[in-house]
Amino acid sequence: MSRTRTALALGTAAAGAIALASVTASAAPAPVAGSTTVTPAGHDFKAVLSGKATLKAGSVTVTCTVSVSTGTVPAAPGNNNPAGPVSSPISPPTYSSCTSSIPGVTPTVTTSGAWAVSMQDGTPITATMTVPTGGLVLKTTGLASCTVTTAPTAPANVPGTWANGSPSTLTFANASVPVKVTGGFGCPTSATASVFNAVYKVSDVTDPAQDITVGP
Repeated sequence: MSRTRTALALGTAAAGAIALASVTASAAPAPVAGSTTVTPAGHDFKAVLSGKATLKAGSVTVTCTVSVSTGTVPAAPGNNNPAGPVSSPISPPTYSSCTSSIPGVTPTVTTSGAWAVSMQDGTPITATMTVPTGGLVLKTTGLASCTVTTAPTAPANVPGTWANGSPSTLTFANASVPVKVTGGFGCPTSATASVFNAVYKVSDVTDPAQDITVGP
C-alpha cells in the first residue's frame, strides 16, 4: 500500500474511533437521583436560626441573630419522590437583630416572593433553598448607604445539607448567592456574589412530639 493510501486509511480509522468515542460519551446515562420521602406528611414545620447567619459581599459582612421561616411537608403521596427531591414552599425567612462589619453602618434585611426548599435523600442528605428573583434585599444606612439585592436577575438555588435529629438541622456553609450591589462610597459595588452561612433547627409544629425527617 502506498504511503498516501496508508495515511488516508489511518486517518479514516482515527476519525471513526473519535466519532465512536463521542457517541459513547454522549450516550452515557446521567446519574439517577434516588428516592426521597419527607415525613410526617402534611405537617407544618418551623425553621429557627441557631446561632447567627452571615451574608458576606466583598469586604462587608452582615450578621443576623434572629431568623425564622415556616412551611408544610407535602401531603401524601406528594411527600415521596421515587426518583428525586421533595420540594416544599416556605415563607420568606425573616432576618432581624442584624449588625454590619463596618462601624457606623446599620443593616436592614427585607424578604419577599415565593421561596422554597427541596430535600434529596443521600449521603449526605442535600437541601436546596430557592430564593426568588430579588427575594432578599439588604440595605445599609449611616456612614455607607448600600443596597444588596440577591438573585438580581433570576431565581437562585442555595445549596445546603440536612441532618435528621430532634430537632433536625438545615445547614448552609459558605453557600454562594448571586447579588447586585449599588450605592456610594464604602459599598462593595464590584461584588457579584455573596457568601451565606447559617444553621436552622427545624421542628414539627403540628405535633411537637415528632420530628421532620428525610429518608429514602
